[in-house]
Amino acid sequence: MTLPLIAAHSISKTFTQAPDLATKLAGLVGAGAEPSKVHALDDVSLSIDAGEVLGLVGESGSGKSTFGRIIADIWQPTKGELHFEGQDRRTLDPLAKRQADLAVQMVFQDPMSSLNPRMRVNDIIGEAPIYHGLISAREQTDYVGQLLDKVGLDRSYANRFPHQFSGGQRARIGIARALAVKPRLIVADEAIAALDVSIQAQVINLFMQLREEFGLAYLFISHDLGVVRHLAHRVAILYLGRVVELAKADEVFARPNHPYTQALLANMPRVESGKHKFAVLEGEIPSPLHPPTGCHFHPRCPMASELCRQQAPKLKSVAPGHMSACHLNG
Repeated sequence: MTLPLIAAHSISKTFTQAPDLATKLAGLVGAGAEPSKVHALDDVSLSIDAGEVLGLVGESGSGKSTFGRIIADIWQPTKGELHFEGQDRRTLDPLAKRQADLAVQMVFQDPMSSLNPRMRVNDIIGEAPIYHGLISAREQTDYVGQLLDKVGLDRSYANRFPHQFSGGQRARIGIARALAVKPRLIVADEAIAALDVSIQAQVINLFMQLREEFGLAYLFISHDLGVVRHLAHRVAILYLGRVVELAKADEVFARPNHPYTQALLANMPRVESGKHKFAVLEGEIPSPLHPPTGCHFHPRCPMASELCRQQAPKLKSVAPGHMSACHLNG
């Protein structure tokens, strides 16, 4: 049995907020409160196989970007383990750790803020492969030119600065930078959300072409179900730091099990004409500072029971390859 390329086991992430001035003053008179804690992820276990596209879907504040940054080793989990090809990344020797780090690269949501405005494209893309010994300084110009070709940009653009490009072009530069260290998995964090719809289609096609050419795996983070349906092999639905449903993409869209997934799909824009019944999700996603007890979704779920308010449901199989966390499944 082939091991997953990367596997997250029971990952939790908590951020502790620094006290504000009022809290500090209250502490001086002995009335200090406990530091505020943001519970971004709660016991998340997901794996990605080589060459697979895993779509991660959820509303803003669900923990999608936090999970992506942990997978990319930008942030460390508060609890849990991250395995690369079956080995705990914390126990790898320095050489294996460096290889594991290079194997996972990230493409960020805002291409302008993720590119150094004082660097030319030639250095933005070429700096990392030179530093890690993948190419020599003499090879930089040609190597960057090859990568620009791969992402559909002219080689002459290598001497320009980020502000001289459109949003779609900057997105392509960010992808080229990720490709520069020859990764095996790319974490795309809302990588097309800031682009015009017509440009989004071009970048999606580019992701698909690169996957075919380089055998890349993707963790594709998005709130756009239509895009995820087009790209992903499997889909994980995240709600307030917990995975509530996980299945193959076709299965999720054909037979959604969790009430949250059903509501998301019911409200997904469709091209076909005729009447369409929308499922209203009342309220907003609760604050991760004070997550609800039991099932995190119960304050917004029309089918919530007392059990939902008291006990968190476990993710369990409802069909072959289809997992869901809902007490309605018995």
